[in-house]
Amino acid sequence: MGVGGNFWDLLKPYARQEGVDFLRDKRVAVDLSFWIVQHDAAVRARSPRARNPHLRTTFFRTISLFSKMGAFPVFVVDGDPSPLKSRARIERFFRGSGLDPTAMPKAIAAAAAAEGEDANAVKQRNRVFTKYVQDCVELLELLGMPVLKARCEAEALCAQLNKEGHVDACITADSDAFLFGAKCVVKCLRSNSKEPFECYNISDIEAGLSLKRKQMVAIALLVGNDHDLDGVPGFGVDTALRFVQLFSEDDILNRLREVGKGNFLSLKGSAKPDTDVLVPFLNEVTTNARPPHCSYCGHPGSKKAHRTNACEYCSLDGSEYCIEKPAGFKCACTTCKKDRKVKDQKKHENWQIKVCERIAAEQNFPNNEIIELYLSDNHGNYKENDGPSLRCEKPKVEALVDFLIYHQHWEPSYIRQRILPMLSTIYLRDAASNPDERLLLYDQYEFHSIQRVKIRYGNPYYLVKWKRVSCNTILPTISSEESDIEVEPAGVSESNDFLDEPDAPQILINDGFWFLLTDENMELVQAAFPKEVERFQEEKVIYASVVWKAPG
Repeated sequence: MGVGGNFWDLLKPYARQEGVDFLRDKRVAVDLSFWIVQHDAAVRARSPRARNPHLRTTFFRTISLFSKMGAFPVFVVDGDPSPLKSRARIERFFRGSGLDPTAMPKAIAAAAAAEGEDANAVKQRNRVFTKYVQDCVELLELLGMPVLKARCEAEALCAQLNKEGHVDACITADSDAFLFGAKCVVKCLRSNSKEPFECYNISDIEAGLSLKRKQMVAIALLVGNDHDLDGVPGFGVDTALRFVQLFSEDDILNRLREVGKGNFLSLKGSAKPDTDVLVPFLNEVTTNARPPHCSYCGHPGSKKAHRTNACEYCSLDGSEYCIEKPAGFKCACTTCKKDRKVKDQKKHENWQIKVCERIAAEQNFPNNEIIELYLSDNHGNYKENDGPSLRCEKPKVEALVDFLIYHQHWEPSYIRQRILPMLSTIYLRDAASNPDERLLLYDQYEFHSIQRVKIRYGNPYYLVKWKRVSCNTILPTISSEESDIEVEPAGVSESNDFLDEPDAPQILINDGFWFLLTDENMELVQAAFPKEVERFQEEKVIYASVVWKAPG
């Protein structure tokens, strides 16, 4: 959830639409719980009998994020929930279950009274989901992915990593990531789709809405959040936005504290922002009564006077007589302008007083514990010297195969095929970093050639051919009849977008030699094998010229 009141809808106009290469060579923090919840539900909706969809989803999406999108993921899991969030979860459960709300305080008290970490885990966590997370963490570690545990909220640690420059973006659907300090948030990610994904930058939000971190914290306090579901009654996002925009980021939280204490009638900039200007205006208007206005044209002067002397305002339009005023007419004379300004100021003042009264009616508002939680910069241990590393390691292939055989009942050959996109990406990165070192893919295959450019989900890739030089067979045997490159059928189905399952490499046997065909990022191939790319481009030019000169 994050911030209540449809906060994402407020931010949506400032989202950027990014493509599959946006995250390439960038380190991204992934809120693992969000990933599991979102895509486990999608898989079960499509395939109710799917086996361990949380593992299937995590396996394929991680490989796609790493290989197809070229990112360096850092996964973050939730720690123990704060007492505030535990209370909010119980409250949400009661509301969703239609239970008697009067029983809620007893349930909250029982949860707070529970002793021991295990007892709290049983009461505050869903056992099944906790097991899902543990399974996925084990899988990710076998894939070589760094996994961090937050002190409380996963999105909080993701945001802190982003704020401090350790990662370039966060992948989470919790909008309070911005309140924790995130600078760039990817809300929903699908690599197997031509459609771009939404990316939110705090710089765009600040420019479009004039909202900074503490102002967004104030909105969360007013409309509700994960730690206080209700907020202040009568406050929606629009009302909260209008109110917080009256104050600077440095001032907003202190102003909320003053209003919460009932000290708002004397606050300039809150209840009476224009007091110094408003009082002289009121005196001027009351001492100088509004002159009569013509009932026909609406300008200063009576209708009778305008029959004798032409209206000076209407005569500006070249008319000798009064022009009938249109619907919604507003007189532009000095007195009327001042009168409207005073009314608008009074209306705005009354609105502010009404809003402040709502805030003051809330007990113990604002909750300083929530403010401290959002503004804290201590959400987890991750520094290279005294905590887990943020670097990706090479996958432990054989242990990974055993893990997926046990949990998913997949064939070893199928697992090795599906992990090849990750291994080939690692290979190309190593080759680009060490051009003089002879490397082998899977300790068996060497780079052979570039076959063609392949378009997949609207994105171009090189179809790379790898030649086997080792005699160890770990990939499935196929018929020798399959000796030509398989051409991708037109209109690739996107029915399994939610799985982000990468294409399986094609395995060919030609003249007794084994080959693999894989889809690779064009820039990565260029960095690893610049001469081969140059040769491929020259061959394309030669081929095109031959075809162009051919008769008919």
